[in-house]
Amino acid sequence: MNGHTDSTGIVVGVDGSEPSKAALRWAAEQATALHTDLVAVHAWEPAANGHAPYAPAPAGRTRAQERERAAQVLAATVREALGPGFGDAVLRIVVEGPAARVLLQQARGAMLLALGRKAHGNFGLPSVGPVGRECLRYATVPVVTVPAAGRFQESERTVNSPSLAGSHAS
Repeated sequence: MNGHTDSTGIVVGVDGSEPSKAALRWAAEQATALHTDLVAVHAWEPAANGHAPYAPAPAGRTRAQERERAAQVLAATVREALGPGFGDAVLRIVVEGPAARVLLQQARGAMLLALGRKAHGNFGLPSVGPVGRECLRYATVPVVTVPAAGRFQESERTVNSPSLAGSHAS
């Protein structure tokens, strides 16, 4: 599917990464709880050939092939993150263009925009990348950044696991 949705649901940016899968899972839970639509958006840009504009284009993927590849990435990510049964309930949109611009456009009028982010930043840098920063800066709807599972979340699950709950001596 291509173009803007009139949905007032939850829009989530999907690029196939682990953080985007975490955002997709979170957004699916919220959409279910709020009885609203879930809209997964994947932005893609044509591969640059790296040649001068007057040089003949090298043999490579066509624009249609690149768009098809983008649609496959989106479908595979939805399937991996949510399972095969949930995929039909997700409106999937593939749009050519810069990711931040596409996400901001698709989220206009939505309930919120969900984006994935790394669990922790490196060297004191923010864990939100350039697309997330641009969306946070210019969005007209609330933006939620969902961290990918990291070491902290894994160790927290281990400490709070039921098998360890009764192991302390009284």
